[in-house]
Amino acid sequence: MAVLTQSGRAALAASLKEQPIHLAWGSGQSSWDSGGAPAEDTARTALYAEVGRVEALIKGFAVPDPDGEIILPSGRFRQVPEPTPYLYLRFSFDFTDSPDATIRELGVFVGTQAVEGLPAGQRYLLPSDVADGGLLLAVEHIQTFNRSISTRQVFEFVLSI
Repeated sequence: MAVLTQSGRAALAASLKEQPIHLAWGSGQSSWDSGGAPAEDTARTALYAEVGRVEALIKGFAVPDPDGEIILPSGRFRQVPEPTPYLYLRFSFDFTDSPDATIRELGVFVGTQAVEGLPAGQRYLLPSDVADGGLLLAVEHIQTFNRSISTRQVFEFVLSI
């Protein structure tokens, strides 16, 4: 059986980087608030209750670095210009993006296609603005929070390919 090499993983990360990548957030299920969210399911293809999605502001490569400027619960990383097996993604939701929503889940999607006729430059997509959601690359249940028009949400991920 063949094994996927580090350079092969870097090639996959480089290929993904060239495609549209969006972060969707959703309200999940209210039962998660009392009993905790279920374990992430690797067979999932969508969020339970998507609220909207936004395209990545930054797509790049990273390497683990104990002094890195990218600080995540899984460790520290720094950005590098050359392809690596670590895909760095940064997403920013604007103040007015679903300001009254309750958020419990996040999903990174690759290959999202918006419906025809949206205004040029529209970054935030409601479910009705999405013609093809693409493929769910990663999913995470998060601690429930209520959106506020006074907060601009920013999320960073380093995905190990």
